Amino acid sequence: MTREPYPTARREETVDLLHGTPVPDPYRWLEDPESPETKGWLDAQGDLYQREIGTRRFKGRIAELLRSGSVGVPAWRGGRHFFSRRTPDQEHAVYFVAEPDGTERALVDPMQLDPTGLTTLDTVQPDKEGRLLAYQISVGGDEESVLYVIDVTTGLRVEGPIDRCRYSPVAWVPGGEAFYYVRRLPSTEVPENERQFHRRVYLHRVGTSTEDDVMIFGDGLKMTNYYGVSVSRDGRWLQISAHEGTAPRNDLWVADLTESPLDRPHLRVVQEGVDAQTGLVFGRDGRLYVHTDRDASRARVCVTDPAEPGFESWRELIPEDPEAVLQDFAILDDLDRPIMLVGWTRHAISEITVHDLETGERVGEVPTPGLGTIGGISERPEGGYEAWFGYTDNTTPPTIQRYDARSGETTLWASSPGVVEVPEVTTEQVVYSSKDGTDVRMLIISPAGEPTGPRPTILYGYGGFGVSMTPGYSASILAWVEAGGVYAIANLRGGGEEGEDWHRAGMLGHKQNVFDDFHAAAEYLIARGITTTEQLGISGGSNGGLLVGAALTQRPDLYAAVVCSAPLLDMVRFEKFGLGATWNVEYGSADDPEQFGWLWGYSPYHHVREGVTYPATLFTVFQSDTRVHPLHAWKMCAALQHASAGGAPVLLRNEAEVGHGARAVSRSVELSADTLTFLARHTGL
Repeated sequence: MTREPYPTARREETVDLLHGTPVPDPYRWLEDPESPETKGWLDAQGDLYQREIGTRRFKGRIAELLRSGSVGVPAWRGGRHFFSRRTPDQEHAVYFVAEPDGTERALVDPMQLDPTGLTTLDTVQPDKEGRLLAYQISVGGDEESVLYVIDVTTGLRVEGPIDRCRYSPVAWVPGGEAFYYVRRLPSTEVPENERQFHRRVYLHRVGTSTEDDVMIFGDGLKMTNYYGVSVSRDGRWLQISAHEGTAPRNDLWVADLTESPLDRPHLRVVQEGVDAQTGLVFGRDGRLYVHTDRDASRARVCVTDPAEPGFESWRELIPEDPEAVLQDFAILDDLDRPIMLVGWTRHAISEITVHDLETGERVGEVPTPGLGTIGGISERPEGGYEAWFGYTDNTTPPTIQRYDARSGETTLWASSPGVVEVPEVTTEQVVYSSKDGTDVRMLIISPAGEPTGPRPTILYGYGGFGVSMTPGYSASILAWVEAGGVYAIANLRGGGEEGEDWHRAGMLGHKQNVFDDFHAAAEYLIARGITTTEQLGISGGSNGGLLVGAALTQRPDLYAAVVCSAPLLDMVRFEKFGLGATWNVEYGSADDPEQFGWLWGYSPYHHVREGVTYPATLFTVFQSDTRVHPLHAWKMCAALQHASAGGAPVLLRNEAEVGHGARAVSRSVELSADTLTFLARHTGL
């Protein structure tokens, strides 16, 4: 079959000499999205893509399966509770308040704010009394988060817009007259290439100009720091944490706000310069509960006096489990003996155990609906005997479950509002051996019934930043399996499925382990007769896009098709674009000779070789992506189109007015349908 010629992409003789190594970059001109040449090339790629993709399968079925809608875990404030819900026909979830009598009101509806669907709700935080709501929105996928405050009773805006609030927590002071938050410095105060960075913690008094906000913390610290901030329910304790980029460690301080003014808190060190992650919960009993992976890769809970928060005073309450990762906890105290509910993931499957609050002794477990994922255990801030948690698995749309500690029973509290016919599937968790003998787990979702020999299969992975791949409702997976395919999700090193040591075994100089785990997953699926090389497609996005980019350049013989979404691919220059400078703690920096060696060893863009038969490859990128710049995929697409010797197509799907994260449902449907259509065509489904 003769393939249509690709759009012409000029190859330059650009070569950098880094630490004695010549680093060619023939498509550097594609780094400029505003140049007429880049725009012309992108337009031509778009035309080619539209001709090649042809009839889109799966779209109707994915849309049907997404008519389940969704529902979020409640946040209680006094008698009110706040929650999100998306009905079957809505493009975005709406944020609601429910009064004690059960009446509900919509507080933030993204489609009412912007009927185009381009505005997304990034985050929300009711104040401690439930009278005011802070929320943040962004437009067109830029994730730039503009902050507003509304009166919950009237719905009227009382504050905002406050810009430069990307990834900002909001920590309300009791009474709602002020909050702490995180904001970037004005662009006039920083160099143009650093405008994404330079965050600071501020105190804002409601009803005053942001010009009067007082900088509380962050001055003189690292440009790439992220900050967390929270205030205890009684308003006494302020907690500030600092992460260098996405590093798996943080510094932590507390201040007693009864001893110092809100705008000049006297911060005391909890941990500083320690290679561990720690978070604090100030208990209603006056004790400080410490959630930490310090000396415990899978995490543990300690307890101490908030007036003496240092490590030497911690007493272990819930020890590390040798096989399960401690995710979160909640305290229920309106009982004869107060208890702590502890959420775990055991090899990526969630469970909740019950412990005596004083001794930590395990006294029971919370019944859960099945083998799936539990999200965010929620309690009433003033205490009680009830807890709420989200639950989903591969065939169950999100539900909210209520646990009653007096009866020991779990009941369905709220389900996703849509009714959908979910296909019957079989889910199996397997263990396979990686190249170095490490055991790795994988979830395999197949059509129900007896297997009938090898099937077209999608292998998905991520393997980075301590992010865990856990079971969840997915319209794409269900549509693929219903059509006769198999979908496999590998729990690669670099993720958090087995704790922080598992993450670190796949970061920095150990990144090749992630790719080896992925290749071994593919080989396992083939050896077991689940699929064949000709029927195997791989898929990943963001750091998972880096994963499949490395996979296709390292083992082009192993895969028939690749979908590479919002990827990092030029690992020599990734720090120069988007939020890349915050990720050198995960990948390393090309400025350092040893770390350059790691990056140069696998950087996909630099490992494309002429004359190699590469798999059919689809790059999907988002023009407004301010996290991972689409230039990675543009350059790699040009390189692969130039080099590939086979007849398999290399295509680019470049989408405008969306970014790395949240998007309207209809946009998600189209993207999923396009990627499944491509994978089906090239795996024989």
